[in-house]
Amino acid sequence: MAQIKIYGLKSHLEPTKARLSDTIHACVIEALHYPPEKRAHRFFGLEPDDFYYPDGRSEQYTIIEISMFEGRSEEAKKQLIRLLFTRLQAEVGIAPQDVEVTIFETPRQNWGIRGQTGDELALNYRVDV
Repeated sequence: MAQIKIYGLKSHLEPTKARLSDTIHACVIEALHYPPEKRAHRFFGLEPDDFYYPDGRSEQYTIIEISMFEGRSEEAKKQLIRLLFTRLQAEVGIAPQDVEVTIFETPRQNWGIRGQTGDELALNYRVDV
């Protein structure tokens, strides 16, 4: 399971939301061998007075937080991060210095999905990639 939160200035996220979602999802599918139908993205478009970001970043500064079951290899997670930097620049025009990615991993038993805990859920994909 993976759920993704995307934070940025509302003026930047609104016109790029669909492309951002498609690009992020394609990276997750490739790096984590994730099923295409399992997209769970939430966008948090913030007003300038609600979003302070570091010097050296532009108004395209975007934070991506990925919550997922633990079990992916270090290389799969690194591949995901590298793909996000490369493809967000190529497909959405966001420079790598304007992207920050954090991956949060939790045990499957800490998730509740479709009336079950994550460790009791039958998945149609592998987590140990």
